Amino acid sequence: MLVRAARPALRAGAAAIPVRAANPAAGYATLREIESRLKSIRNIEKITKTMKIVASTKLTRAQRAMNDSKAYGETSNKVFESAETKGLEGEGKKTLYIICSSDKGLCGGVHSGLSRFMRRTLAGGEAADLVLIGEKSRAQLSRSNPENIVLSFAGIGKDVPTFGDAQAIADQVTRLEGDYSDIKIVYNKFLNATSYEPSIIPAFSEGAFAASPNFSAFEVDEELLGNLREYSLANSLYWALAEGHACEISARRNAMDNASKNAGEMIQKNQILYNRTRQAVITGELVEIITGATASADM
Repeated sequence: MLVRAARPALRAGAAAIPVRAANPAAGYATLREIESRLKSIRNIEKITKTMKIVASTKLTRAQRAMNDSKAYGETSNKVFESAETKGLEGEGKKTLYIICSSDKGLCGGVHSGLSRFMRRTLAGGEAADLVLIGEKSRAQLSRSNPENIVLSFAGIGKDVPTFGDAQAIADQVTRLEGDYSDIKIVYNKFLNATSYEPSIIPAFSEGAFAASPNFSAFEVDEELLGNLREYSLANSLYWALAEGHACEISARRNAMDNASKNAGEMIQKNQILYNRTRQAVITGELVEIITGATASADM
């Protein structure tokens, strides 16, 4: 009877021994997990800091290209301003929007801002077609407005845009068969090194320019209107692509700077957690050693 009564206590004592022995092992596992986490965060911090340095180096070149392209684009648009060119109005005519983004990410909300701007613009049911430059805008707008997309381009954003890139895009746009009242180029306008906003550069068709009130003052042959339209469209696209590229590089630098700061804060918190956990494990081991030595001395 005495043995039977003692069995529950013996089982409880036997179950308690592995728990005490398992605590250091659990502590060691936790230390390894925290150490692995710290290693991963430190590697990410190195990558983000490197990407920030690369973006800072590219930003000067991108801003130089932006200023050069802006001079060409503004000068080209002065022709339409002097001619008082406006979009053609009529039934069945659409507006063609050209959205200038790129294929690259890790640059904050540069591309998503353009997509949100276009969704708000088309929310009123306006008859419009979309030409998408860059995989980012295509991936975002193909989910919300797939029926409006008539043309898309990839391979944009690997380097500073050139006039040749803009000319190749303008050549494809002028071949579209749609009857458009006007063309609007949507791009990110560079405000300063930390801010930008979606803006529009107007472009026009041959018919719109020919119907301008002051068209006769320029003495342009009607046979050359197609060439003038394509050249002015290429200038405007070059301006939009170069300025959007500068916004992207600036936003990537800021994003990588914020990511590096966040990684530094995470490293500090995990390092404190690691030190506390390690101290707890060492304290637990010391308690077990002292307890064992005391028990041995009592025996």
